[in-house]
Amino acid sequence: MFIAAHEGEGTSSVAASFALMAAEKSRRASWLVDLDLHENPQYEAFERGDFGTGGVSRAYDASLGTRPFYDIIEARRGERRGAQDSPKLLAAHQIKGTRLLVTRFRNDRVAHGGKIHLSTRSEWWAALRRGADWVIVDAPAVERSGAGLAMASQMDGVIIVVQADHTRPDTVTNLTKEIEAYGGQALGVVMNRVRGDSRFIDRLAG
Repeated sequence: MFIAAHEGEGTSSVAASFALMAAEKSRRASWLVDLDLHENPQYEAFERGDFGTGGVSRAYDASLGTRPFYDIIEARRGERRGAQDSPKLLAAHQIKGTRLLVTRFRNDRVAHGGKIHLSTRSEWWAALRRGADWVIVDAPAVERSGAGLAMASQMDGVIIVVQADHTRPDTVTNLTKEIEAYGGQALGVVMNRVRGDSRFIDRLAG
């Protein structure tokens, strides 16, 4: 999983780039799972052709024969509908000319006022591992959503994305502690938008 403390660090671009490289080396499909279920920025970006690919193709049911990592809470009665009672809300679209599948959450099929509640659902992540060579997860910035932290325990590792000469080293330290507190393992840091005179690495090492 790729995650950042603040918005604007470039997490989605890093995750998409890594996913495309992973798909090139995959024998089976690779998946890019977008935890921003409200906006679907990864699907929207690939549909626009932002990454120089051939766009998105048909949708597949991404439930994988089990309950995906969300429930829907009904607005009027406050009742929770499980993912199995909300069929095909989570789809996976193949990116044309690649072995990459990108998820998309069908907000248009959620009743007005319904709320999305995330659940770790280890069985869904296990099913996804069995069917894919790579699973790359793009998490919203922690300052905006706790989705990434909620799923940290299901990841093999979490990579923090930082904008060089912008993100404070103590921000990285604090986010690492948060990831570990949620049962995740922070693998390291990706430096985004590094200039030749960047001093972030020296500050972080210090």
